[in-house]
Amino acid sequence: MSKILVVDDDPDVVEAVTAFLERAGHVVKSAGNRREGMTKVGVEKPDLIILDVMMEEPDDGFAMAQELRRDGFTKPILMLTSIARVTGLSYGVDVSTVPVDDFVEKPVTPATLLEKVAALLK
Repeated sequence: MSKILVVDDDPDVVEAVTAFLERAGHVVKSAGNRREGMTKVGVEKPDLIILDVMMEEPDDGFAMAQELRRDGFTKPILMLTSIARVTGLSYGVDVSTVPVDDFVEKPVTPATLLEKVAALLK
């Protein structure tokens, strides 16, 4: 199956997402912050990144997605976040400021997560 990198500072989220994805046959790697995530992208060469927005800085996920795209990363990025619930603002895919392929709000059901992942990996 595919190699997926989960970048999130919440170990419970990482553990749950990893369990769902591994049961579906994917190889999962993880990083707890933007810096570690950028390093792992270079080392692991993931087929998909699942990325949180708010980590050490409130916009780390947005900044990481922008940096990845500037660096030529073309694989899909799925933003898995609770930012709309926390800030009250609505966010979506935007080529310049939020260059990701899809957004999913936390909490997410395993079925929804697996459906989004399958669609992005096609």
